[in-house]
Amino acid sequence: MSAHATANASSRPLRIGLPPAGALLRAASDTIPPTWMVLIGVVSVQMGAGIAKNLFGVLPPSAVVFLRLATSAVVLVALARPVLRGRTRADWMTAIGFGLCLALMNYSLYQAIARIPMGIAVTIEFLGPLAVAVAGSRRRVDLVWVALAGCGVLLLGRSDGDITFAGVAFALLAGAAWAGYILLSAATGRRFSGTSGLAIASVVGVLVMAPAGIAEGGTALLDPRLLVIGTAVGLLSSVVPYTLEMQALRRMPPRVFGILMSLEPTAAALIGLALLGEVLSVWQWLAVGCVVGASVGATRTPPPRPAPGATQLPDTPAAESGSER
Repeated sequence: MSAHATANASSRPLRIGLPPAGALLRAASDTIPPTWMVLIGVVSVQMGAGIAKNLFGVLPPSAVVFLRLATSAVVLVALARPVLRGRTRADWMTAIGFGLCLALMNYSLYQAIARIPMGIAVTIEFLGPLAVAVAGSRRRVDLVWVALAGCGVLLLGRSDGDITFAGVAFALLAGAAWAGYILLSAATGRRFSGTSGLAIASVVGVLVMAPAGIAEGGTALLDPRLLVIGTAVGLLSSVVPYTLEMQALRRMPPRVFGILMSLEPTAAALIGLALLGEVLSVWQWLAVGCVVGASVGATRTPPPRPAPGATQLPDTPAAESGSER
């Protein structure tokens, strides 16, 4: 070897035979069963909501939603690095609509859990994706699941004074926004690659929530301790579950994923009990069980194949919803 070649070789950085960080993360995730990934994600979402509710004494729900969406938007944009050039007007309208549903869903849910127990709010909210799962279905068995969910709603009517009209109304609005989120999630996924559509929608959500969040949060948003807690809410409610769910979906059928996600109302009720001391009555637990059972039933039963040219709605209540709920 010549002296010049020797000098060039010695000036090059040594390459140690280590796999890239992404490969290490994938290898680590492969050691966790996908079922556990989904369950951890479900608990993480509800833990984030429980911590958020604890913040409502010093920060209004709009400010907490703003912090949550800002955290997830920063992380998603950094990871996805969406390409903005060359997008059509229809692309932008879809992504903007997706972001509006995202902001409304989170805002309405936080307004609901500020007024009623968290488990009840999530149970009512879950009627939205359940409606999407059975919408347009011609299966008679789906009428059973609709009736079962209706029984759950009627059981909530037997509850005590911890259920307010405003809380129920906000939870229903959150469910409607979640239904729209599911449909627009599918439409956005067809127009944007990877997670770029969700990243753009998250930025839209932050921009929508910024005026109310900043105005109502005021100087409290400058408190470092509250900023750290708000960031933790964003990580627990969005970043952690989204990462786990995406990994799990690569290793399990979407229908199984949807069944596991149907446990969210139960998880919300248990987290509300453990973290917030929210004790549900027997009737309220029965209501949660009815909605969870209806969601599992609607998800578990395979839908008929659509006729040629027909529009097929998402067939699982949660598989299309991502982790931004």
